[in-house]
Amino acid sequence: MSDPAIPLCVDLDGTLTRADFLFESFFVLLKQQPLSIFLCLFWLLRGKAYLKEQIALRVTLDVGVLPYNGQLVDYLREARSAGRPLYLCTAANQRFASQVAAHFGMFSGVLASNASLNLHGEHKAAALVEQFGEHGFDYCGDARADVPVWQRARRAIVVGNQHIANIARKVNSEIVFFEEKRHLIPLMLKEMRVHQWVKNCLIFVPLLLGHRFDDLQAVLAACIAFASFSLCASSVYLLNDMLDLDVDRRHPRKHSRPFASGKLPLSLGIVLTIVLLGAGLGLAALLPWQFGAVLIAYMAATVAYSFVLKRIALIDVFTLAGLYTVRVIAGGECNNIPLSYWLILFSVPIFLSLAMLKRYVELEAMLQQGKTEAAGRGYLTQDMSILRSYGTAAGYLAVLVLALYLNSPEFKLLYHHPKMLWAVFGLTLYWVSRIWMLAFRGQMNDDPIVFTFKDRVSCSVIGLCGVFMLLAI
Repeated sequence: MSDPAIPLCVDLDGTLTRADFLFESFFVLLKQQPLSIFLCLFWLLRGKAYLKEQIALRVTLDVGVLPYNGQLVDYLREARSAGRPLYLCTAANQRFASQVAAHFGMFSGVLASNASLNLHGEHKAAALVEQFGEHGFDYCGDARADVPVWQRARRAIVVGNQHIANIARKVNSEIVFFEEKRHLIPLMLKEMRVHQWVKNCLIFVPLLLGHRFDDLQAVLAACIAFASFSLCASSVYLLNDMLDLDVDRRHPRKHSRPFASGKLPLSLGIVLTIVLLGAGLGLAALLPWQFGAVLIAYMAATVAYSFVLKRIALIDVFTLAGLYTVRVIAGGECNNIPLSYWLILFSVPIFLSLAMLKRYVELEAMLQQGKTEAAGRGYLTQDMSILRSYGTAAGYLAVLVLALYLNSPEFKLLYHHPKMLWAVFGLTLYWVSRIWMLAFRGQMNDDPIVFTFKDRVSCSVIGLCGVFMLLAI
């Protein structure tokens, strides 16, 4: 800060913001036009700069919600107040760089990539030396690609971990260091939503209801199916979050997700998605082909949900209910256990009730923020009352199906003490009533399945249901 005449040049991707504009804009384009992925491959053949230009021509990014480095922004504003000229110097496309510069209003100029030049590494160093002279500028960057620039700068300003700082010190003795600690393993596990794997316990339902829980081979097959579904589901969670960055950043809770907050790079997310999907499909190959077919159908439905269906009111909740039910079907297919129509008739309305509960709670959060519409969804806050009506009706319909099943002739052939299961009917009726009452009171988070396994009362209900089922056998 001591020499106000020396310009301070700042990188954008990974430095001023934790985002990467190429990947950010790519996922916006992919969400708008899924088939454009093939165009991107064609554009890439003409060079990375051309790819960036073509994507930038087709998408719009809201630079106001990007995850900026607050500590660095304060440093830059202080430098600007001291009279130093600031320049945004980035490999991001000129259009996006200009938008960021306009957003902050503190940069004297912008140097960025265009259709023919990818302003990266040596190209960036040459451009800065041409404009400001050898060692005539300070440069702020975050990666190995910035080494040629630090080498020709007066001072290196480093945003990143200690390893990057040590690399910068080898080429420039003057360093200002802004440490960014990222523990990638916990971030990856969080983004994979490992806690959501509890939903895949539905795979074990046919095993239990088919009285096959003492068959070790069947239990092993169900465990493999659970792992396969969990890994594939996590790959979809990653894809969904990479497609929903803008929406998540506006959400009161989702803005802290690793991708939305910029703590986990999107480039790593792409690799992780491919690895998880490959591992999940590999495990599926160990099971009957029918399970693999169900898994592929599940994946196709979830991708359709991520791109289109989740934005259509009511269609989204019916899709979610179907996805939950598919888990039960997969549990039957992995062990060739035929599923009762009663089980399907119970599953669809109970999961529809939970899906509507999820949307109801999301709308309640929007209402508390003074918003009238859920971003990226087809609902208004005024839909809360109708969702509550639909959801409770669906829940009670499931309870009615259970009561009819308990009166059916085939039910009495499966259990020695069938009357014990009437306690399950009462417990289910209580549980459905309770979760909707908690939602109405604002005491429910927006994922009822996860809430169920965290809530002591719900866990007690599940445990008691299990006890009465064993007593009935």
